[in-house]
Amino acid sequence: MDQPDQTIHQPVRLKIMAALKPLPDGAQIEFVKLKDLVGATDGNLGAHVTTLEDAGYIDVEKDFAGKKPRTRVRLSRKGRRAFEDYVAYLRDIIDLPREEP
Repeated sequence: MDQPDQTIHQPVRLKIMAALKPLPDGAQIEFVKLKDLVGATDGNLGAHVTTLEDAGYIDVEKDFAGKKPRTRVRLSRKGRRAFEDYVAYLRDIIDLPREEP
């Protein structure tokens, strides 16, 4: 990778990806919790979530909890690989050894 992934490189999107990465495969986080973790407004987070979803990096599920609308987000396999590549790119820049899986 010559350049960082510009989709992930934006600070709020980087925070979103970093918040989702530690979750087990397929695990979801609610929009409200993600908003608190990344410190974004509803509209700002929504726009960045849409960008990541359009790139195929996250999956968004909308449903209802009782009568209340709920949005949940999870890292896709493509997103997990993209984030791992992004972190590897950063490690290469500062010449840190890579973690073994």
